[in-house]
Amino acid sequence: MDNREYRIEHDSMGEVKVPADRYWGAQTERSHENFLIGVGIETMPREIIHAFGLLKKAAALANAELRPEKMTEKKKQAIVQAAEEVTEGKLYDHFPLVVWQTGSGTQSNMNVNEVLANRANEILGERLVHPNDDINMSQSSNDTFPTAMHIAAVLSLEEKLIPAVKVLIETFKSLEERYPDIIKSGRTHLQDATPIKFCQEVSGWRASLERDIELMERALPPLKELALGGTAVGTGLNAPKGFDVLVAKKVSEVSGTAFSTASNKFHSLTSKDEIVFAHGAVKALAADMMKIANDVRWLASGPRLGLGEIRIPENEPGSSIMPGKVNPTQCEAVTMVAVQVMGNDATIGIAASQGNFELNVFMPVMAYNFLQSVRLLSEAILSFNKNCAVGITPIEEKMKYNVTNSLMLVTALNPYIGYENAAKTAKKAYAENITLKEACVALGFLTEEEFDRYLVPENMV
Repeated sequence: MDNREYRIEHDSMGEVKVPADRYWGAQTERSHENFLIGVGIETMPREIIHAFGLLKKAAALANAELRPEKMTEKKKQAIVQAAEEVTEGKLYDHFPLVVWQTGSGTQSNMNVNEVLANRANEILGERLVHPNDDINMSQSSNDTFPTAMHIAAVLSLEEKLIPAVKVLIETFKSLEERYPDIIKSGRTHLQDATPIKFCQEVSGWRASLERDIELMERALPPLKELALGGTAVGTGLNAPKGFDVLVAKKVSEVSGTAFSTASNKFHSLTSKDEIVFAHGAVKALAADMMKIANDVRWLASGPRLGLGEIRIPENEPGSSIMPGKVNPTQCEAVTMVAVQVMGNDATIGIAASQGNFELNVFMPVMAYNFLQSVRLLSEAILSFNKNCAVGITPIEEKMKYNVTNSLMLVTALNPYIGYENAAKTAKKAYAENITLKEACVALGFLTEEEFDRYLVPENMV
């Protein structure tokens, strides 16, 4: 039995019963009832709602300057206060709509319009603010949703993902500095290769992450161009002259990040290449995190029957049946997140290809997947750093043993006995389970003294 209290709201289609304790209105309720897909789970990301709060505040400020007769000081102040409550996260319970709605995000735009209008009227103590005429003044869902998507993407990269990657970079730098001289066996094709320093191996991880940050930062300038001001189809219909430039300036002021108006609104409404490009950089990071996590769990494999060259923290029991087993769970979490991000990239690419004429109507799913990728990677990287990376320690005796017994040390002899004789040496040592020195001397290629002079692992890194 439904014991909730309701009030009657109306829109251009008629009256609708809305929960009395919620700020949303008729159009939000219609969407809430018509799209029972992923309810309570796949709701519009909070980052999008936050971005909408910023852009609606900016729009009110811009309209107050350009249309003071319509956006009065009284209305502006109430709308700004309501929008700030949205950006502060105080009104998230009033945004129930799912991702799986209209592809332009119209219902979410109207959800924001209705919440802000009802909250502003509550602040004013009178019904003065209208969701369409005031909150949506000089705007359309077709330019506000892509604007919110760009704002959310920029802020999530700048405030979440890039800082998280920098934390892990610092951990790897520290690891390099603590162990500058340990020599270990390199590996290519999952086979023994020539020696490498442990710090050099770690530096490869670090440099990959530094490059990923560089790629994400290259993706930011296009994302900082906003569609706002294009209204319905890119022409700017019903927006005052100069609104697009001024509202981008206001968004910059209220967000603390520099945005600009898109130079071609017809492009910005229908093409989503900026999101595709930016998520490509995010996918590159996911690919590198997959590689790093796999390297770590391979190097830590064992404890007796694997490579066993590093130790990682033991965080929880690894088996319900095998006592004492501990698994590289942080690595596994990272690799699962990486797979999810790669799947999200496919979704974003396909969705971006579906722009028809003057609008792309796959924007909510792009926003959902982009922000999920950033959120998951940010949290997975911080978790991996805290619960695994900071505790990585090399097992020097195992590394030394592996280097000493590596057949690929024979590569150092190429200049002295030639490639083919070096290959014969390695094959004889492997077939007879003897050392390279024993094989090389037995074959008559070098004396023991010459072998020791020419083959020095420390000189090979």
